[in-house]
Amino acid sequence: MDWSVIGMGCLLVLLSFGCRWWERARIRKGARHRHGMRFYSIWMPLLMGLGMIVAKVPHMVGAPFAIVMAADTLNLVLVVTTALVLAVQVRHRARPGPSAE
Repeated sequence: MDWSVIGMGCLLVLLSFGCRWWERARIRKGARHRHGMRFYSIWMPLLMGLGMIVAKVPHMVGAPFAIVMAADTLNLVLVVTTALVLAVQVRHRARPGPSAE
């Protein structure tokens, strides 16, 4: 089960790199840049994949307790940062624009 979590994390990281490559290719062809969706298509899979990898690898390789705790702390910081960025994005989108009066 642990290897499947690591595999899924690696797939998510590769997916984010693929989305980044795809976006750059579209921009070179003259497509419009999507600023708002960039977080959901590139950063969210990357952060989720890294979180999954960091959560499982130290436990599986039998790392010392201090390294496992450091990895768990890093994973917690990653989760909190992702949640904060997501909250800011949602709040920014919910804010009404200037009125046309």
